[in-house]
Amino acid sequence: MTNSYHPIDQSKRTAIVDILRGWAILGVAIGNYSDFLHIGVEHKINNSIISDILFYFNRYFFAAKSWTLLTLLFGYGFAILINNVAAKGKNPVTFFAWRMILLFILAFINSSFWLGDILKDYAFLGLVMLLFYKSSAKTLSIICAVLVLAIPFIMAYVSGFKVEHPEITTNPEYLKLYHSGNWLDFFKFNLLASFYEQIIIPGYAITAHIVMFACMLFGFLLQKLDFFNRLNEQKKLLKNTLCISLVTAIIIGIGFNLIISYKVDILKIFHPLYWLVLSTMIFIATGICLLYTHGKLKTIFSYFSAGGKMTLTNYIVQNVLAAFIFSGIGLGIADTMPYWFYFSLAVFVFILQLFISKWWLSKYNYGPIEWLWRSASYRKLFPFKKTQSEVITEIKIV
Repeated sequence: MTNSYHPIDQSKRTAIVDILRGWAILGVAIGNYSDFLHIGVEHKINNSIISDILFYFNRYFFAAKSWTLLTLLFGYGFAILINNVAAKGKNPVTFFAWRMILLFILAFINSSFWLGDILKDYAFLGLVMLLFYKSSAKTLSIICAVLVLAIPFIMAYVSGFKVEHPEITTNPEYLKLYHSGNWLDFFKFNLLASFYEQIIIPGYAITAHIVMFACMLFGFLLQKLDFFNRLNEQKKLLKNTLCISLVTAIIIGIGFNLIISYKVDILKIFHPLYWLVLSTMIFIATGICLLYTHGKLKTIFSYFSAGGKMTLTNYIVQNVLAAFIFSGIGLGIADTMPYWFYFSLAVFVFILQLFISKWWLSKYNYGPIEWLWRSASYRKLFPFKKTQSEVITEIKIV
C-alpha cells in the first residue's frame, strides 16, 4: 500500500454535505424511534393533540424524506471516493467492492439491534453503482429521469404482489423473543424481522430500492456537476428549485389526498407517493442550502456538520440505545408510550449526539465507526487522535 493511497483529507470536506447529513440523521432517528409503536400486539393508541401535531410534522417533513436525502448523499460520497481512488492509480471497483463488503458486516451488526437497518441496502446498491461509475452526466441524467418517471407506475404494479410471511413484529410468539431479555433471542427477533418485514416485501425490495438507486445516481450526478461546491454561484437556481419543488409537493399532496378520500382506482396503475416524498425532500434540502449560502444559522449548522461527519457512528448508536430503551434487554417499554414520547426521545438523543460529535471531533479525526470502516477499507491504520498542532490550528480557524 503506497502512501498516495489515502482518503480525502477531513479539512477538504464540503461543509453543506455534512450539514445535510446531520439533518437527515435527525429525521432517521425520529422515524426509527416512532416505529417502535408498531412492535407489539396491535392495540388502540390514544394520542393527545401534541402527539397528533408531532405525528403530522414528522409525516410531512421527515418521513421518507430523510432516508432519501441520506441516500442521495451516499451517491455523492460514492462519486468523490471513486474519483479519489482512481486518481491515485488504484482500481476503484476492487476498492469499493471491498468497502461495501465491510458495510454489509456493519449492516448485519446493526440489523441485530434494529430491524429497520438501511446499511444493507446501501451496500447492495453501492455494488450496483459500480456499473455506472464511468457514466457521463448526460447518461446519469437520463437514467435518473426515467427511473423517477417510472416510480409511480412501478409502485402501483408492485403493490399488487403478495408474499406470505409471518408477522414477526405483531405475533405474540415472536414478540417473546423481543421481550425475553436474552441477547440471542433479541438478535434472532431483529434478524428475522429484517428478513420478513423488509428484505422479501415487494414494496421494499423492489420499489424502495428503485427509489434509493435513483437518489444515489442523482447524488452521483450532483458531484459530477460539482453542485455543492458552487452553491454561491447558483442562488437563482436554488430559489427556483425551492419554489418549483414546493408547488410540486403541494399539488401532488392535495391530489394524493383527494384520490385516497374519494377512493379513486387510479392508485392501482399510478401511485405518486414517492413523487411527493422526493419533491418535499428537494424542497427541504434546497431550503437548507439557501440558508447556508446566506450565512444563516452558522452556530447551529456547525453542530449539524459535526453530527454529519459522524453519520455512521450516530446512526448505529441511535439504534443500540433504542435496543436498551425499548426491548427486553433493557427497559422493555416497547409500544407502551404515546407518540410524543418517541418523537421527543429521538430529538433529545440527536441533540445530545450533536454536542458529543462536536466535542469528539475537537479531539479525534474521525468518529469511531468511521475510523474503523476507513482503516479496514484502506487496510491501513489512520491517525485517530488529533495532534496538538492540529487542535491549535482548528481553534485559530474558529
